[in-house]
Amino acid sequence: MTTSAAGRAATTGETAPAESAPAESGSAEEPGPAARPAPAGPPRAPHRIPPGALARLGQGARAVGSRAYWTTPRLVRGLTALSLATLLGLGATATTVLGGARDGTDTIGHQAAPQATRAADLYFALSDMDAQAANLLLVGADPDYTTLRKQTLDTYEQRRAQADNDLQQAAQAAAADPAGQRAVQQVLGRLGSYEALVARAQLLEEQAKAPAGQPSPAALDAYRQATDLLRQQLLPAADQVTAANEATVEQVYTEHRDALGSGWWWLLAVGLVALAALLGLQRALAVRYRRVVNPALAGVTLLTGVALAIGLHLVSRADDHLVTAKSNAYDSVIALSRARAVAFDMNADESRYLTDPSRAVAYEQSFLDKTQAIAHLDGATLAGYNAQLVAAAARHRADHAAVPFGGYLGTELRNITFPGEQDAADRVLTAFQQYQQDDRKIRELRDAGRLKEAVTLNTGLSQGQSNYDFDQLSTAIGDTIAVNATAMDSALAATDGDLDATTEALAAGALAAALALTALGVRPRLREYR
Repeated sequence: MTTSAAGRAATTGETAPAESAPAESGSAEEPGPAARPAPAGPPRAPHRIPPGALARLGQGARAVGSRAYWTTPRLVRGLTALSLATLLGLGATATTVLGGARDGTDTIGHQAAPQATRAADLYFALSDMDAQAANLLLVGADPDYTTLRKQTLDTYEQRRAQADNDLQQAAQAAAADPAGQRAVQQVLGRLGSYEALVARAQLLEEQAKAPAGQPSPAALDAYRQATDLLRQQLLPAADQVTAANEATVEQVYTEHRDALGSGWWWLLAVGLVALAALLGLQRALAVRYRRVVNPALAGVTLLTGVALAIGLHLVSRADDHLVTAKSNAYDSVIALSRARAVAFDMNADESRYLTDPSRAVAYEQSFLDKTQAIAHLDGATLAGYNAQLVAAAARHRADHAAVPFGGYLGTELRNITFPGEQDAADRVLTAFQQYQQDDRKIRELRDAGRLKEAVTLNTGLSQGQSNYDFDQLSTAIGDTIAVNATAMDSALAATDGDLDATTEALAAGALAAALALTALGVRPRLREYR
């Protein structure tokens, strides 16, 4: 009996092979479905969040916001996490604010301010070098000035060594300042030429054996080249270095005062949030666990409040010390340092006036300009300056709040802050008046044809002579600078003491203790739910 393939398949479960129809002659075989390219469909729509997901997200948010969600364990854990986070935030804020205060004070007090005063000292040293060079030509080979000539040479060498030292330090300080580097390099490049010209002038003067006040034309020509080089290139470059450092001080001061002001408020805000979180945690424990107080959390709250108060106090103290160091002390130091530098250049103008008659008018005007830079009186001429200064000084002595003149000395007298500063500044004013009176006598003697007497009065170091009184002026300026420099150093030392490694260690210890006490205070309550 025969069975069909279909029947066998049905009986055995096998799949019957499909029979293929014979291909017709000349017809092409059509490709199968797998070989056909998929038809191009419409572009896919952008991915969208399924409406169900949004619904679930909204339900979750409502659940978290509902009162039923916040079971006691969840509430305690959430408030604990918030408390720990705000405590860490308080520590980070305090570190940032107080660290910035320390860095700002360090930049101003230990870097920028000393560099600015050092640059002013460079100007002073260069100016006095030229004053001594002019005095050497002025005294000539006159045997009456042998001792004075030796003293003048010694002073010239001292100032040259001082200028070299100031230049080395200025070059190191200007390493990161392209403009300052160029200015320092200009002084370095020209100082050797200046010294060579001065040496040539001295040699020619010795060879000429010229009398006092009448240098040889060759020596005078060499000195003119030297002093022109100094006044037109060296001194402006030195002043540029001073100005660049002053600008740095002003910028750093403004930035850090702003940072301290905003930092105080940030510290207060973060501290209050931390206290609020801790109080909220304690309240939750008191309500949910029926306990009046949690000793560990109470300790953390007290510690946080004390730390916040101390941090705010340190920020305020840092700001006060910064104001003292910069506005009260440094501003006076730099004004007085500039006054001393300009005064030495002014003193050189006095000697140049006697040394070089053909340029006497120009040097006389230069003397007046520098006089006005130290104590400016509106509309003053050289002939009438002393009378105006006497009246202005009398007004100031009658009322120290009245400062009827400007200039560097006016800046200082308007910024009297520290004990002993007023007396020191008044001595500067008195010495400046006396020096100006000496200068008018020198000019009167020269105009009267009494040149040697004018030279003696100008270069003499005995009491009543110009260089003696100028030395009194220089000493008074130095004493006033010292008062302010001491105050600045004290303010800087106070900030360094407030924000030293001990303070950092205590702050880190307090933060660690607060975090540990918070965890210890909560842990026993959460264990009850295990």
